[in-house]
Amino acid sequence: MNSRILVSGVSGPIGAALLPSLRTSGCSVVRLVRGTASSEDQIPWDPSVPIAPQTVSGFDAVIHLAGEGIFGRWTAAKKSKIRDSRVVGTFNLASALAQAEDKPKVFVCGSAIGYYGNRGDETLREESAPGTGFLAEVCQDWEEATTPAVQADIRTAHVRIGIVLSPKGGALGAMLPPFKVGLGGRTGNGQQWMSWIDVRDMVGAIHHILKNDLIQGPVNLVAPKPVRNTEFATTLASVLSRPAILPLPAFAVKLAFGEMGEELLLGSQKVEASKLISSGYPFRFRELRASLKAILGG
Repeated sequence: MNSRILVSGVSGPIGAALLPSLRTSGCSVVRLVRGTASSEDQIPWDPSVPIAPQTVSGFDAVIHLAGEGIFGRWTAAKKSKIRDSRVVGTFNLASALAQAEDKPKVFVCGSAIGYYGNRGDETLREESAPGTGFLAEVCQDWEEATTPAVQADIRTAHVRIGIVLSPKGGALGAMLPPFKVGLGGRTGNGQQWMSWIDVRDMVGAIHHILKNDLIQGPVNLVAPKPVRNTEFATTLASVLSRPAILPLPAFAVKLAFGEMGEELLLGSQKVEASKLISSGYPFRFRELRASLKAILGG
């Protein structure tokens, strides 16, 4: 795939896996970066202001994953940053792509399974209705912000990303310290569903979307076998050869993390990767234990 690809927001665990894989497959990668560009393969941008269309013209594909981190207590200021960094930044980028002289063939834009809200045991597919809550509202507005690109006939995919498991930090990195010393356990009653994806499948799925002209609209990026929180905790502890006996009660989650804890740690989303599966994406990691063993060397 000898393509020019523009990417944003890949300084974290996803970027650590995505960028090398794009380059290995023969792509020429240019990054949108906050502040000053430090090399010729970077373009400076400020997500809060409009972008000159010529700046983003001439790319075959655009992968847009930028956004303020969602971990931490959700103060009014933090919520505003979470929302604006995604919605305003996406609208400005989509508008510039729509007006570019040489438009991309495909625009892969970040979203999250937070779109569905807390849904208990309901099986959630791409056509499922949106949920309620702060993250659900942000995700709806985030996806809506790509409208200029969609109206300009740029094939647009909203990747609704699940809990990404990576050796480079992220959600798993936050869980590991207590589990490594035998202080891990379920969160709340442990019955909430966790829809996870190994970072290598996250990267593979993005490549799959880039190459498959029929995939557009929302795409759930989750492994085929979600697990309940209790199973996640016991599997992680088992791979680390540690017990999982210290639950984190719901009241403690709410006390420590407030609204973020309620939505992210106690919310339940049983999500199905319908579009990836029906389009023939070959998952490398379908089972949680296999993913964790590969990441942790267990």
